[in-house]
Amino acid sequence: MVVFALLVINKAGGLIYNRTFAPGLQKLDSNEYLMLAGTFHGIHAISRSINPAPSTPAPPGNRKPPTTGIESLESSHFRLTCFQTPTGVKFLLFASPEQPNTDVVVRRCYEFYADFVMKNPFYSLDMPIRVEKFDRALGAYLVRPT
Repeated sequence: MVVFALLVINKAGGLIYNRTFAPGLQKLDSNEYLMLAGTFHGIHAISRSINPAPSTPAPPGNRKPPTTGIESLESSHFRLTCFQTPTGVKFLLFASPEQPNTDVVVRRCYEFYADFVMKNPFYSLDMPIRVEKFDRALGAYLVRPT
């Protein structure tokens, strides 16, 4: 059980953070990471609009029930878990298929983001994340000793 990588995508679809925590995924260069972020952002938006209608009607006063986009993709080699914040920032966690509770893990990464990035007075919204405390917290949480 291992976490391979974490990507953070801003609300406009730009990659603002990526880090690899363990080998196992194919190596990508910086342009490929940017293309991956933009492509996933678009697919996520499309998946929100084609979400099937719910079997129960919307509550009174609510026109449409809230829809989410892609939350998880699984293959035989990895599992991709997406968590979208209320502000539209997306956290993409790549983990082994056997990794339990990836939704809990990605939400914990969001907590680190809220604590160390958003509370940092020197961080500008939607810009690349270069916050050492955030890196250290993620490393301590996601890197498993061998």
